[in-house]
Amino acid sequence: MPKPLFILLLIAAPLILGGATGSGWVALLVLALILIANPIIWKVRKNRYFSSEQFLMLRSQIASVVDEHNDVVNYVAEIRSQGSFELGASGTGQHAHLATFENTSAWNNRRDRNVAEYAPQVHSASLQVVRNASVEPIKYLMKYFSIKADQETLADVQRLAEDISRLEEAVHNVQRREAEIVARIAPPTFILKRYSNEFWDLVGVHLTPIAVPYPKYKFQYTSAGGNTGQAAKVELNTSTLDALSETLVQKIRWAKSAAGQRALMTAHLRGWIKDRDDHSCMQCGISVAAEPHLLLEVDHILPVSRGGLSTHENLQTLCWRCNRSKGAKMPA
Repeated sequence: MPKPLFILLLIAAPLILGGATGSGWVALLVLALILIANPIIWKVRKNRYFSSEQFLMLRSQIASVVDEHNDVVNYVAEIRSQGSFELGASGTGQHAHLATFENTSAWNNRRDRNVAEYAPQVHSASLQVVRNASVEPIKYLMKYFSIKADQETLADVQRLAEDISRLEEAVHNVQRREAEIVARIAPPTFILKRYSNEFWDLVGVHLTPIAVPYPKYKFQYTSAGGNTGQAAKVELNTSTLDALSETLVQKIRWAKSAAGQRALMTAHLRGWIKDRDDHSCMQCGISVAAEPHLLLEVDHILPVSRGGLSTHENLQTLCWRCNRSKGAKMPA
């Protein structure tokens, strides 16, 4: 507590306690709480902490950690900007924007609590279709959102699956790095609660608000009067995309093309390759043992675009830096 306020309490205490003992203590406690909760007090404490020798020393000690974190944040933004996170669309209501709707009923109690939504990722259907979609989401997703069992569609699914998977790992990696930075500096609770943005600015961390933009699809039923409504929702996360890929491969029955090879790159296979390589980069040698928050990716040694297959022999673990620099280059 700042000295002027402490002195004020010392002066006020005898005056307050001069009356009845019980009420005097209550009044003193109320005064103390008011002073402690004062925004000016928080600001003084904040300024004192940020200018303290301990904070400045810790900030200097983790400068290299912050630099690495910021590099990964920029990489996450790069993945997000280059990815395309759309797949399939429903034809229902595609021209709904050309009309306006108004309930002109004269009844006081109009039953329009449930209003149909029209969007490319929303399919208006019967109640039975909605319920069936909740049981067999992949089948109904393909049927009502024009996801055809052909090579072009499989290529789109795999492109989306790869973008989602890479972004998932990168975002989680950034979050773990930020948690490590907080743990190493260990600021007072009120700093992160009240002055979080200023804390990260002074530490030098570039925060990323990027979240994984999972495509979301919905089957909706809305009764004619709007009295009832039900919906089944499908999110194209890694598990859903893997299931969709497997379904497409079974229907197409081919696997030698680039899209077919990418279809084999499931989350399970990526995890197996990383385990096999001891979670180490096969190019520069760095591992999670040396850097716990290392961002690793699975790479085709001979690129799929050059005829490479998704076999154990043609897959390797690379850190994000080596993988970005490799691109689609042929192995030396």
